[in-house]
Parts: sequence; structure tokens; C-alpha cells
Amino acid sequence: MIDKTGIAKRIAQEVRDGMYINLGIGIPTLVANYIPKNLNVVLQSENGLLGIGPFPTEDQVDPDLINAGKQTITMMPGSALFSSAESFAMIRGGHVDLTILGAMEVSERGDIANWKVPGKMVKGMGGAMDLVASAKNIIVAMQHCSKDGASKLLPTCTLPITGLQCVKKIVSDMAVLDVLPEGGFKLLERAPGISVEQIKNATAGKLVVEGEIPEMMIN
Repeated sequence: MIDKTGIAKRIAQEVRDGMYINLGIGIPTLVANYIPKNLNVVLQSENGLLGIGPFPTEDQVDPDLINAGKQTITMMPGSALFSSAESFAMIRGGHVDLTILGAMEVSERGDIANWKVPGKMVKGMGGAMDLVASAKNIIVAMQHCSKDGASKLLPTCTLPITGLQCVKKIVSDMAVLDVLPEGGFKLLERAPGISVEQIKNATAGKLVVEGEIPEMMIN
């Protein structure tokens, strides 16, 4: 099983040169630290920043520079600051190539629930609905199971839905999975030390396993 850093490192392998990428709150923000230096990508934050750099060291911290999760960040050369209205015009206009989000649940059809748990205090919707409705590609970073061991990869989401049939890939602490167009989670890779059988037992939705499943390669 891998930790949050491992999930972020594995997702960074999905990044391609020239992409404009939005990083959601939580694990996705860690991806900024692991994007290969030879790639020219632009990270977008919905609160109005284009060109996010890695997290700052202690001597680089500027309290006025924050991402959508209110974490302090750095800016790359050539970065731009603007209003959230302009930021959402970029998102709704389909100018974001890849969105990386956290999730509380994902269904085998690619539905995502990540903004509300009834009866619990959650930070709020943020830009999640706009992002899942407009992004060309959505990768989810998440824990495979809840703290009580219940699967978070389900036949149908039980929590309020953020977006329908939008998730393309999931990187969890146990596995990398594609969401198939016809429905179902196709197992691509397993985390170090995790067996296919363990992933089957931890996945409530339809799981498709074909051939030998390689172990994740995390640098």
C-alpha cells in the first residue's frame, strides 16, 4: 500500500508536456512537487493563479500566495494572477487539459462524489462541479477504502453527486484503475505489497482484471 505522497508521485507520471492542469484540494496539491522537470506544464488554481510552482520552503513562504486549499505556494516565472471570475472562464471554456481531484466515492460509471457528507461539516463545493463538467480528462486521487474499511469504489455513489460519468482514471493507495466507458473499474497496476485478491475484496463496484497485473513503479 502507498501513502499520499506515493499517490501523488504515481499521478505525476500521467502528466504530459504542454498540459494545463488544475489541482484539487488535498492529495492532488502534492502532485506539483513531483512533475518531471523536463516537462513544460502550467498548473492552474481556481482562486486565480496560472503557473503554480512546488510548495515553498520555510524561507520562501508568502502568506499572500495561496492555492484553492489555502496552502501557501510558489509561483513559476511568467505566472499570472487574476480574478476567480477569469479563472472559472478558463475552466468552463474547456481550457484545462487535466483535472486531478480527491473523492469520497467513485461509481463504476465514473460518477464522483466529493463535496458533501450529510450531517458533517465540509469546506464546501469550491469549483468541483465546474471542473468535472468542463475538464477534458479527470484523474481521481483517493483512499481505496474508508477508515472503517468500507469500499469507496462502488456500483453507485451513496453521497451527493458532484458529476456524472466524468472520471477517467483512479489512483488509490492500493491500485491504478481505468473507468471503462461501458462501466466498471479496469485494474491496471497494484500498489507494492498489495495482491489482486486484496484489491478485489476492497472494490465494491465491478472490477475487471485481465492478465498479469504489474506493480506500480514509483520513483
